[in-house]
Formats: sequence, structure tokens, C-alpha cells
Amino acid sequence: MIKVGMKAPDFTLNSTMGSVSLSDYKEKWIVIFFYPLDFTPI
Repeated sequence: MIKVGMKAPDFTLNSTMGSVSLSDYKEKWIVIFFYPLDFTPI
């Protein structure tokens, strides 16, 4: 499990803007969040 202060593992995802990799943002501050209920039908 990743905890505060630990480095996140590199990953690559497909997005609406093409393929995005965490390593593309090396040496920059970013915020990563996960919101699974955004596209859940109600």
C-alpha cells in the first residue's frame, strides 16, 4: 500500500487526450485522485 511520502509507481493510462504516463510529469507536483462513483448509474 502506498502511504503519504512514498513515491507512486509508474503507470500508463488511456485518456481523452491520448496515452498519459506518470513519468511524463517527473519532477513536477501533481495531484492524483480516484472517484469511482462518477460514472455509476443511479
